[in-house]
Amino acid sequence: MKRYKIVSYVLLIATSLISNSCNNLLVEKPQSNVVPSAFASPPGLLGGISGVYNDLRANWGTEGFTINQMAGTDEYLEGGSAGNPRVFTYNGMTGGDFSGGFSLYSDINALNGILQLGPTIPVSSTFTQATLAQYLGQAQFLRAFIYFYLVQTFGNIPLHTTFITAPTQADAPAPASAIYSQIVQDLNNSITNLPATPTAPFLGKAATIGAAKWLLAKVYLTRGWLTSSPADFTLAYNTAMDLINNKATYGLDLWQDYADAFKPANDYGKETIFVSDHSSDTKYGEYAQGSAGGNGINVTPWMGLFNGPSVLGINSTVNSSGAITSAGPSMLVRDVQFGRPFTRIRPNMNYLLHQAFADRINDSRYNKTFQTVWLENAGAASGGGGQAVTGVYSGLGVTGSRGTLTCGVDTAVWFSDYEVPGAPQAFGSRPFKGIIVTPSMQTPTVYPYMKKLADPSRASQNDPSERPVVIARFSEVYLIAAEAAFMGGGTPQNAADMLNVVRQRAAYRTGTPYAPGGAFGSSSTPSTMNGDPYPNGVTYGSAVTAQTITSGQVTLDFILDERTREFYGESVRWLDLVRTQSLDSRIAAWNPVEAGAHFQACNALRPIPLDEINLVTVGPKYPQNPNCGY
Repeated sequence: MKRYKIVSYVLLIATSLISNSCNNLLVEKPQSNVVPSAFASPPGLLGGISGVYNDLRANWGTEGFTINQMAGTDEYLEGGSAGNPRVFTYNGMTGGDFSGGFSLYSDINALNGILQLGPTIPVSSTFTQATLAQYLGQAQFLRAFIYFYLVQTFGNIPLHTTFITAPTQADAPAPASAIYSQIVQDLNNSITNLPATPTAPFLGKAATIGAAKWLLAKVYLTRGWLTSSPADFTLAYNTAMDLINNKATYGLDLWQDYADAFKPANDYGKETIFVSDHSSDTKYGEYAQGSAGGNGINVTPWMGLFNGPSVLGINSTVNSSGAITSAGPSMLVRDVQFGRPFTRIRPNMNYLLHQAFADRINDSRYNKTFQTVWLENAGAASGGGGQAVTGVYSGLGVTGSRGTLTCGVDTAVWFSDYEVPGAPQAFGSRPFKGIIVTPSMQTPTVYPYMKKLADPSRASQNDPSERPVVIARFSEVYLIAAEAAFMGGGTPQNAADMLNVVRQRAAYRTGTPYAPGGAFGSSSTPSTMNGDPYPNGVTYGSAVTAQTITSGQVTLDFILDERTREFYGESVRWLDLVRTQSLDSRIAAWNPVEAGAHFQACNALRPIPLDEINLVTVGPKYPQNPNCGY
């Protein structure tokens, strides 16, 4: 098949490495017309692996890939500017919507070349057996990682483990059992070859033994669901527990505070297992200042950012349907902290507020996941107040019917998590200088912002994010163990114990759940939001007790809700629901109108990309996934 023609792809040849305080990334130099002999030298091996890491950037963090991992689930609804509504509604989805979805096979072929030719390279004092082993371990991990993503997403995929040097236009899917056997073999081999912690030349958060064990546990868990295999659930539980019990060996652990996992300074810290690197240095991808998307561009922070400067004014009201409508001048302007309001996806607040984050008193994760308060940053028409100077706003801003807001102090917009009498312009009988948006007033363009991935360090408000896309965090290992134990790989108490580690961590608070200045800025502050870290008299001890569950409380739905609380917005939800065979039931329960009206069970596999089908012109036609009319 033509897309396997290795000489038609540009691979990246690594020439050196750099390290800085946050990023430890391969320095890559493009070189075209790669021939098989390129993988028969140490620089060729390094360049091939470097090229595969680069291609991960062309998926993880990009707009289309991110939407495909989250749309059409219980967590997300279509945003006001969604580019492809079919992935949200399942209505009319075809293989054309996923063209390019098999492009990672070029990387699989490169990895096959590395694994085939790497062992033929003589070792020496400058290219030791240990170095060769790490190169092979990287290739084994990456091949397993890519195959695992592809088989979960598309189901009927080819299996190629030999280096293809001549183009072919024939191909066919392999049994899923064969794909999973190869993935498991690759990961076990990589565990033998990889270092315990990042080691030159693969620094930062490249593959390590810890990453391989995380992925292996998840593969066993997924295969257990596919085959109803108690043995796989036991393997998943034991592999996860091995990683947990030996976490110090692999430099992994949880932060005390859930919010610390999302601080940019901690992107490469102890809770991070594996990432797709991104950087403003174009040696590390295809970053372009002011770019709104494309290969190698991380736009994850802006996918669910509401368009505050355009859709909310200081005198906004509600229409006859109860939705907020704009009136008066805007209180917000786009700045570096605000980011780029793409409005591609929006939170399904019915599910989030009433189910996943129903306990917002003892569990801190809702407040650490969503930005619900925006301070006024739009300057007055005269006097210069509110103009940004190195990110600082001062002076008087916009004046409305209820007074003049002070930039950087007064609240422009508060997304309340409950219905507030008098909203949007009053809190009860008291005038509110900004706007209160209650859950019932939210629209496809007005909703809280998922702030965990925000990147306020960029030079310009229009720049893409320079943060890595964190693909795996250590907290997931506990939830893998819990799910595996619940499915029979351990005991119900084992499941509860693992869930409680994550839940008790979530009881930890660092301060008020609202922005500096309080929810009401310089306005009077209700006593229920008095700035205490634990509202309404709650203490850390009582919150921990409330967060601790018993074995009898563990259900599959509870585990899936826990995964939302822990991983909301981290591009894992669609595959979580596919793995647990829960996509249909969760859509029916929480997304029945937008997704449920057209969803079919066969939608648990994405359609085989149309370009892949069209390229197979020799032998049997490549089969489309059946029954959905793709």
